[in-house]
Amino acid sequence: MFEADLTAEADRQFAVCNACRYCEGFCAVFGAAELRTAIGDGDVAYLANLCHDCRMCFDACMFTPPHEFAMNIPALLSEARVQVYERYSRPQAFARMFRAPGWAAGSVTLGSIVVVTLLIAFGMGAAELWTAHLGPGAFYRVIPYLAMVLPALALAAYGIVVLVSGARSYATDIRSSAGDRFVSLRSIGTALRDALTLVYLRGGGEGCYDVKRGSPWRRLFHMLVFWGVLADFGATICAAVLQDVMGYLPPYPLWSIPVVLGTLGGVAIVVGAAGLLALKGRSDAKPTSARMIAMDYAFLAMLELVALTGLALLAFRSTPAMGTLLAIHLGSIAALFITAPYSKFVHFIYRTIALVKNASEQQGT
Repeated sequence: MFEADLTAEADRQFAVCNACRYCEGFCAVFGAAELRTAIGDGDVAYLANLCHDCRMCFDACMFTPPHEFAMNIPALLSEARVQVYERYSRPQAFARMFRAPGWAAGSVTLGSIVVVTLLIAFGMGAAELWTAHLGPGAFYRVIPYLAMVLPALALAAYGIVVLVSGARSYATDIRSSAGDRFVSLRSIGTALRDALTLVYLRGGGEGCYDVKRGSPWRRLFHMLVFWGVLADFGATICAAVLQDVMGYLPPYPLWSIPVVLGTLGGVAIVVGAAGLLALKGRSDAKPTSARMIAMDYAFLAMLELVALTGLALLAFRSTPAMGTLLAIHLGSIAALFITAPYSKFVHFIYRTIALVKNASEQQGT
């Protein structure tokens, strides 16, 4: 399953860790590893996604390079996560996007924006891209409602099918005798609590070890991105209710629920993604893999583009720039949907499943 003896190297390093046990009280990964007498492929896939990359173990370990033991658990698990994402992607032909995330994100984004712009220009007239539109239904005079919604629903449905298929295979493969129950209501509740609070980004209580020892910033920025995405999703649902149930066409007033939620979510994503990009640029690259760094940059850049274009569209929706900004925003959203099953977006699926398994194992013991 894993490339070039990665499982054997994981077994060696965790054997050293289980002998030392210094980090056991700080991180769930080492408590889970202690339950195993040997580390197999399924265990590596599980432990890799249980790891939140806080890097506390790398900072605390006395056996990191240049020591002869060459302990680097975060880098090992980081590379394993990339291989897990690729292994469980469907169809496998599209998994190549994991190997060139920057190229995939850039080319798909540019292509999507060009396609949307051309569709507007040839379908509605090029003048719609630089004509001011005011009043209810202004957006739909640039691009019809069905042309906007149906492709989005199709892409979302495709992404859900791909993610569910990969998640099911992953959950099956990481089953082991170490846990009596893999799924219970209690373990699901514990996992959701841990996921929503990002408790394991506390790095043993002080915070992540990215730029400085015990920094809280990565957890804060991550939560801004997470809750920003949820706020934007909530804004979309509220807008759908206002339009399809109550009959009010967009654009909506600044004080309306969809606009308030969308604005707060957009600002949170801009600040959170920019903060994570800044931290990543300043942090030590040794406790991670080059492929994971590239995936992080590509995904954060796409989120930043979607949020910035959405805020720009809100700010200039009453001007002649609205049509062009709408094309760029819709194109960037389409690119995000297209690449989502083959980008860092998938990490929350596998990490949540790993958290459920960990909660079940800990409750079982």
